[in-house]
Amino acid sequence: MKLSDIFKKKSSSDVAKDRLKFVLVTDRATCSPEIMQRIRSDIIEVLSKYAEIDMDGIDINFTQMDSEDNDGRTLPALYANIPIKNMNHSAKE
Repeated sequence: MKLSDIFKKKSSSDVAKDRLKFVLVTDRATCSPEIMQRIRSDIIEVLSKYAEIDMDGIDINFTQMDSEDNDGRTLPALYANIPIKNMNHSAKE
């Protein structure tokens, strides 16, 4: 991934590919889309206690990664890119 890729706006085909990957990973992880959305919401809620988050720049996806055992299995993995505007020095309780 290039540094310029970070600032590039995703095309509609890229967004569609990301959605399809999300559906496939959800299916393979045997976890409903509703649960995946709750996980995403929980991550955002917890991080918001400690930092001001750029909500427009959030990219949280579930993907697949090869197992470390090199046994040919793929495992679900969480990818999160959450831009932080400012750190809250006094965390909310």
